[in-house]
Amino acid sequence: MGEMRVPDDALYGAQTQRAIENFPISNLRFPREFIRAMGLIKLAAARTNIELGLLDRREGNAIMQAAQEVVDGKLDDHFVLDIFQTGSGTSTNMNANEVISNRAIQLLGGLVGSKTPVHPNDHVNMGQSSNDVIPTAMHVAALESIEEVLIPALRKLQRALAGKAKEFDRIVKIGRTHLQDATPIRLGQEFGGYARQIQLGVRRLEKLREPLGEVPLGGTAVGTGINTDRKFPAKTIQHLSKLTGLKFREAEDHFEAQSAKDAVVETSGVLKTVAVSITKIANDIRWLASGPRCGIGEISLPETQPGSSIMPGKVNPVIAESALMAACQVIGNDLTVTLGGQSGVFELNLMMPVMAHNVLESIRLLAASAVNLADRCVSGIQANAERCNELVEKSLAMCTALAPEIGYDAAAAIAKESYQTGKTVREIALAKKIMSPKRLTELLDPMRMTKPGIAAKGE
Repeated sequence: MGEMRVPDDALYGAQTQRAIENFPISNLRFPREFIRAMGLIKLAAARTNIELGLLDRREGNAIMQAAQEVVDGKLDDHFVLDIFQTGSGTSTNMNANEVISNRAIQLLGGLVGSKTPVHPNDHVNMGQSSNDVIPTAMHVAALESIEEVLIPALRKLQRALAGKAKEFDRIVKIGRTHLQDATPIRLGQEFGGYARQIQLGVRRLEKLREPLGEVPLGGTAVGTGINTDRKFPAKTIQHLSKLTGLKFREAEDHFEAQSAKDAVVETSGVLKTVAVSITKIANDIRWLASGPRCGIGEISLPETQPGSSIMPGKVNPVIAESALMAACQVIGNDLTVTLGGQSGVFELNLMMPVMAHNVLESIRLLAASAVNLADRCVSGIQANAERCNELVEKSLAMCTALAPEIGYDAAAAIAKESYQTGKTVREIALAKKIMSPKRLTELLDPMRMTKPGIAAKGE
């Protein structure tokens, strides 16, 4: 296709330079996690090819050393391509091949760009194709990020919420359904529900070890494994597992693994579910803290920064809002991944770079938001017990506990009168002498209402 001018200090070559010129689309680049995964794959492949006697040990060791530098982030400046490129990610695979080839040539005292004694295609890419390397890198990067970054972050948030659930267990507040007053609930029960949401999110993520652990390496161009040794996939994937400490295995069906990206779509769906959980929690927290005097005000959030450039003393729930925006981005990312997953045409998916970018961005956003929410918001939440008690006593839903003894209609009449007069349910029930004061006190005990079974008639 003609000559290309490549910067003297670049470790990439003509194919990368051509892609730079072909795809001036955005400033988005593959993240560190993905570049690391590419380095791991090239390192594992070189080790396998040395063991199989297909690659000279001297050149192979140089490739391994160069690939390790990619893994360690030392060569990131040479991974320069835009996310919006060829849908297979071929340009990025060649970017990696060229960088590792030239760095290996440097290590061996050769001339960068000469392709001698280490060729980017013949040696670095030996036994591989972009069509099996890029989807493998997607799985490796996603699973490593989930295991090492996202799950620990969510566990921290879960512990913070569970700690508040225990701390607030004796504080009774009014429940709300349809944004209307409902029967009492303990503030600790609410926070326990939030903690459980995050716990279940972690479990959903842990289940991704199965689909993400299956990688298509060894299928080469279309899944048939052309131009690769039959022992290459198993040995290379075994090396990948040792390098990462995670369990990877060869795809049961290379044609499925390369033509479809269902595992990545599934992963994004789980990330979206976690984002929805964080949205629910962050929204509840900011509503419960609304006010401080003219809202619900059942909890107080840590004061992190001034909330207004014009209203002195205003403090906003900015940490919760930050988490909400991150969750919103994750939900949007999932749509792109879903549409990308639909773009498998015959033997190859054509949107792998943008799918990888979005999934890895979602993981980073959720992890950072979870830690920030735990450290700067949840850990400093204080309960406003007096406000909680006040709202419980004023609630019309208190009459629910009377219904089993006086009937639904009689209880509804008390609620209606309470609403019309502004008196509490307790005050009206005492005035009507519907039962003994002692029994009324028992039935209208808010704590009692939060414990299943003990508010039944006769107890």
